[in-house]
Amino acid sequence: MTALNSLGFAKAPKDTRVVVAMSGGVDSSVVAAELAAEGYDVVGVTLQLYDHGAALAKKGACCAGRDIHDARRVAEVMGFPHYVLDYENKFKESVIDEFADAYLAGATPIPCIRCNERVKFRDLLETAKDLDADCMATGHYIQRKQGDKAELHRAADPDRDQSYFLFSTTQDQLDYLRFPLGHLKSKAETRALAVKHGLSVADKPDSQDICFVPNGSYAAVIEKLRPGSVEPGEIVHLDGRVLGTHRGVIHYTIGQRRGLGIGGGEPLYVVKLDADAHKVVVGPKKALAVRRVPLKETNWIGEGAISDLPEEGIEVLVKVRSTRPPREAVLRPLPDGRAEVELALAEEGIAPGQACVFYATEGSRVLGGGWIATA
Repeated sequence: MTALNSLGFAKAPKDTRVVVAMSGGVDSSVVAAELAAEGYDVVGVTLQLYDHGAALAKKGACCAGRDIHDARRVAEVMGFPHYVLDYENKFKESVIDEFADAYLAGATPIPCIRCNERVKFRDLLETAKDLDADCMATGHYIQRKQGDKAELHRAADPDRDQSYFLFSTTQDQLDYLRFPLGHLKSKAETRALAVKHGLSVADKPDSQDICFVPNGSYAAVIEKLRPGSVEPGEIVHLDGRVLGTHRGVIHYTIGQRRGLGIGGGEPLYVVKLDADAHKVVVGPKKALAVRRVPLKETNWIGEGAISDLPEEGIEVLVKVRSTRPPREAVLRPLPDGRAEVELALAEEGIAPGQACVFYATEGSRVLGGGWIATA
């Protein structure tokens, strides 16, 4: 019986084709270099996601001109083919347009999740299959483990774990995907591998912002994408008092305290964004505390289907923000792909448009997640 190779196939690496999604950063470059060094039939693919010359692009952004050049250099050094695919229209339709519309509707979207879900793990994955690849590998810090079926697990390094941004990965996608960096204990190990392979990106800094948002200014991008759609309105206290005016709800987020321009008295926080009425609603900090979180568009990669869960729910751990540790909660299924999470302890700053990710109460397994809906 032929032993399984490091990607889980019962054949030699040279007979195993793997498409590597290469952003031009150190993580995906190391994945491609390591697999090429192991003798796999590697094909590197980089996606051009937006016009490099447009105002939306910025220096150091994912898959801008410099990144495409860096990915190509890695392929040349390691001796495998590399292709650049123009996904600009797909990216705009699947990610950027929804991002702008969600912000205008008072939500706080996470375009990186939609990009993984709709571009990398859907369109690019299908391209990998068209190239007769056995699997597609990425530089995400998350682990894929094989039980009775392929399972998604948090990365070994909790500081690098990207499970929050990959909750919508389906079982079919997970069967095809590979994440070779998920077992590493630190980013320093990744950079050491880049040095070992002589990659020019070994010291390249990580991208910090959303790739198409220059300098983290969401409002500037939305005003460019939807000119004339940002309307001013009132800043209103929960008790109905009008405290001031604002330039548009896109300039505010749930939980915000600074920059409201309504100084004096008790500290006030943004507790709700009413886009239809063009109102920013503020209140005391205690008004931010939430225990019941309604979810839509849930994805379940645990056992069975989410609709099979008992009506009274099951105990899980959940993340309601990418930067927060998992918290104890009860997950209850609802009709039409919806669900409700009841947190054991109230959390502050929970905003529509963010994700709520489910984890097993023991171990590191990711069970899926959903999008936080307006209560």
